[in-house]
Amino acid sequence: MATPKPALKALVFDVFGTVVDWRGSLIREGRRLGKRRNLELDWAAFADAWRAGYKPAMARVRSGELPWTTIDRLHRMILEDLLRRFGIRGLSEADKFEFNRAWHRLAPWPDARAGLARLKRRYVIATLSNGNVALLVNMARHAGLPWDTVICAELFHHYKPDPEAYLGTAALLDLAPAQVMLVAAHKDDLRAAAACGLKTGFVPRPLEKGPTSEPDTKPEGDFTVNAKDFVDLARRLGA
Repeated sequence: MATPKPALKALVFDVFGTVVDWRGSLIREGRRLGKRRNLELDWAAFADAWRAGYKPAMARVRSGELPWTTIDRLHRMILEDLLRRFGIRGLSEADKFEFNRAWHRLAPWPDARAGLARLKRRYVIATLSNGNVALLVNMARHAGLPWDTVICAELFHHYKPDPEAYLGTAALLDLAPAQVMLVAAHKDDLRAAAACGLKTGFVPRPLEKGPTSEPDTKPEGDFTVNAKDFVDLARRLGA
């Protein structure tokens, strides 16, 4: 007799880009700062540069060049560099702190809240993000995201795609990896999760990097589920 496949019990979500629109949110926050401080700037370019610094900064931690550091602190390091690069002067410490907290106030994609609410009826839903706990909790409150719990790299001192993040998440939920599905818009994240035994749900976000970007949104047969958005994912998973 064949061994039955483990039933799916939990969905864990990449957050930046998959659940929330970081780019559009940062552009809006930058424009508000610009109006308050009389700054003429290409805020779309600034947002793109801020996000572009994310992986290199994490790589410095993962390589051991920097000690364990939260994403909030990495975002602030990147911000200080960008203020110099873009020639922005005269911001107070309060200005910088509040602007860095823009990452705590990212807006969800239009389908996110409705899709998560449906999925929550049938599954445990949680974050699996490189963001830190405070950031994710504040974002959830700001955006109305109905997580059952917040799980992130800070709990493991390992950023994705380190296996410790995926396997540690399953262990915290007291589930086998195959009972957990990572939902993400990023194929590299999904493939790293699959290598650890998790199921995978691909939800493309074609506008994540702006209307002129050309992301890879093609469905892949090696993912457990390919869906158009979170509402479609809920339908496909019977929620």
